[in-house]
Amino acid sequence: MSHFINGFLISAGLIMAIGAQNALVLKQGLLRQHVWPVVLLCWLCDGVLMTLGVFGLSALLSGSPKLSGILALAGGLFLLAYGTMSAKRAWQGGNYLTVNTENHLPPSVLKIAATTLALTLLNPHVYIDTIVLIGGSTAHLDQTAKPFFLAGAISASGLWFGGLGFGSRLMLPLFRREQVWQLLDGVIALVMFYLAFGLLKQTVNIFIM
Repeated sequence: MSHFINGFLISAGLIMAIGAQNALVLKQGLLRQHVWPVVLLCWLCDGVLMTLGVFGLSALLSGSPKLSGILALAGGLFLLAYGTMSAKRAWQGGNYLTVNTENHLPPSVLKIAATTLALTLLNPHVYIDTIVLIGGSTAHLDQTAKPFFLAGAISASGLWFGGLGFGSRLMLPLFRREQVWQLLDGVIALVMFYLAFGLLKQTVNIFIM
């Protein structure tokens, strides 16, 4: 169960950042246009990339402890920096989300699907988050633990995109409040620091112990 929770936490922490993809999901939810295709595409892309990371990259790294340690070190430092930036935003504020919901002719489902795929797959951070960080985090796990970690990561992605798309009309007042984003950034910072500690501890175990 702990592997499921760790997978859930790292995925949730990485995905809950304001960006073009989340803005698109939120906007389509507010407009009630093609919400299902947008949510499913975002979730499926995450699922495929996370699976590639967990059973592809991590399998490659499992035969090379040193390389696994280097990637764990890089991932730990990245998460430490990510957590520091989130903590800074939580302290300073100034983070909020606005979406234009003015009436206009709805685009076709194909156009929205293409936009969703472009915002997802052309963003280099998605590969760092899903394949490198999530995949690299499972390099030290055995084959029985990896599916639980992956299930947790994919569950967090599905819950986030589903909640953002279908619950957007209820959540928009919250997203427009700076204090809510400060609280969210604070939680993300704590999660990132916790996960960074685990990866850095793993690095120490590989190279020193």
